[in-house]
Amino acid sequence: MLADILVQNNVVNSGMPFDPHARTALAFGTLRDDGEREFMFYCNPSADMLLHEDEIDANLNKKANILHYGSISLIEEPFRSAHLAAMDIAKKSGCLLSYDPNLRLPLWPSAEAAQDGIISIWNQSDITKISEEEITFLTGGDDPYDDDVVLKKLSHPKS
Repeated sequence: MLADILVQNNVVNSGMPFDPHARTALAFGTLRDDGEREFMFYCNPSADMLLHEDEIDANLNKKANILHYGSISLIEEPFRSAHLAAMDIAKKSGCLLSYDPNLRLPLWPSAEAAQDGIISIWNQSDITKISEEEITFLTGGDDPYDDDVVLKKLSHPKS
């Protein structure tokens, strides 16, 4: 089991719920001959997609220093509400929020839904890791992009 491998590598998995009726999501990645990445996903539905808000371990989130997350969990309920609840608990506890939009268009119902979903939590992150592909997608820009224009389009005030 993947959980056992984590423990063997000194990763604490005490907050990891299990669903006996769903499998762990899988993502297969490869590099094409042209150097571009290509992904295939097996997650219909995967256990993570079935996570409910009431399954979030608030005490564990309150102990964390950093909560790192992506946007894929925003695609469907109940995982979306669980994700937002975890972010809220962590932020109220003084935790840094680290965001990797992790654009995977085939998982979203549409490109517009992906853009809306990714941007919907943008302002809440303290740290955002973003690729050139994600910059182009979110800003509607073309390569090469201008750093000042990108910063203006994607920057947000911190409260």
